[in-house]
Amino acid sequence: MVKDLSECHAPVSEFVSCPKHAQEWEQFRLTDQKVAEFDRQGFLAGVKVLSDEQVEALRAELSRLMERSHPAHHLYYEYHTNESKDRNTTLFHALGAWRTEPGFHDILWNPAILVPMSQLLRGPVRFWHDQLFSKPARHGGVVAWHQDYSYWTRTAPMAHLTCWIGLDDSTRENGCLHYVPGSHRWNLLPQTGLTGDMNEIMTVLTPEQKEAFQPVRVEMKRGECSFHHPLMVHGSYANTSEMPRRATVINVFRDGVKSASDEELLVGVPPIAKGAVMQGQFFPLLYAPQAAGGEGATFA
Repeated sequence: MVKDLSECHAPVSEFVSCPKHAQEWEQFRLTDQKVAEFDRQGFLAGVKVLSDEQVEALRAELSRLMERSHPAHHLYYEYHTNESKDRNTTLFHALGAWRTEPGFHDILWNPAILVPMSQLLRGPVRFWHDQLFSKPARHGGVVAWHQDYSYWTRTAPMAHLTCWIGLDDSTRENGCLHYVPGSHRWNLLPQTGLTGDMNEIMTVLTPEQKEAFQPVRVEMKRGECSFHHPLMVHGSYANTSEMPRRATVINVFRDGVKSASDEELLVGVPPIAKGAVMQGQFFPLLYAPQAAGGEGATFA
């Protein structure tokens, strides 16, 4: 019987090492200049959060999880061997890996991720859900321009944050992320599809937004991450290179965010009543600054 790791609200392996004292957390803090950059642009990229050994461990887990024979498939919220709308391309996309493998579970407690998250959210960090993306070499599909929060309006207020972590070097050729700086100050846009027409978003932009639509390419080394605001317009083009582009994504919100729906928030997860605070087995508190004495982890 496969153990559902959502029952464990602390690391279950040696994948990460959590500092024991407040001062040990300081090494993971972003500078004030980096926080200001995030606030100004809506994203921050190139933050090293995984060692080569950790990347290799997650690659091995991902390879197992992509096999239909993996015994934990029933624990996923979503699982798409190919979510691409183009028959000639492939985009593997899944939600819920944290419940299935120790590395993808324990990465949630990586201090190199949690401390910056707490700074950018201005408060304690609670888990929302994770994602896996894999674009195979030569025919990896696009992820069309979108805002994450357009898919998350079943929670409120909008106090969310996304951490995108590369398991390969991400380049223009293999379909790296692109961001539209400043778009986090736009209104919430209607959903226009995640894996279809790359430019469908243009149908819902104002003339002013179209003029400001100036994407920047974000190339990163494996083990590096980017953080982005829930209204940040972002996407990624096809992989036409000879190398894959694999990534894991950790989505979180500031502790205190509430359910905005009486329906289930993730497939297979018991509903949380509308207006009730998000918490419990599937939404663990990952990190909170200690009441006094600096930073510290809280497992709950």
